[in-house]
Amino acid sequence: MTRLRTFFALLVAVAILAAGPALAVRPDEVLADPVMEARARDLSAELRCLVCQNQSVDVSDSDFAREIRLLLRERLVAGDSNEEVVEFLVARYGEFILLKPRFTAVTAVLWLAAPLLIIGGGIVAIGVVRRRSRAAEEGDLSPDEERELQRVLRDGAKPQKP
Repeated sequence: MTRLRTFFALLVAVAILAAGPALAVRPDEVLADPVMEARARDLSAELRCLVCQNQSVDVSDSDFAREIRLLLRERLVAGDSNEEVVEFLVARYGEFILLKPRFTAVTAVLWLAAPLLIIGGGIVAIGVVRRRSRAAEEGDLSPDEERELQRVLRDGAKPQKP
């Protein structure tokens, strides 16, 4: 039984590795000029499919991604530079279409929120630890209480009331 499980696990692993990444670019989308096609592929790898959200339009198989790939190639053939194509798509769909958003005043909050929260949390944690250590120091026993504690621990007797 163990050998059979191992065999199937290996079979599944080989099948997954053999599949590789499935690229969604269809043959009818490919440009005749290899240099232009390489530019299109590089650009489409930087753009987010708004349907899939965590995939680039280069690997997404959605209709939206196909439309973006076709539009991108159309703009390149028309003579637009890479920057002009990206600006056109950002103007049309917003910054979210970029897989790696630019650092602007609008996105600064998104870029800086995590580090600021971590730093703020660290400051709060340090303050809490210091407050607790001070409270523990202030809670030390007086000499009379220390003698009473030692007597109770030694004799096992009930504490005497003052």
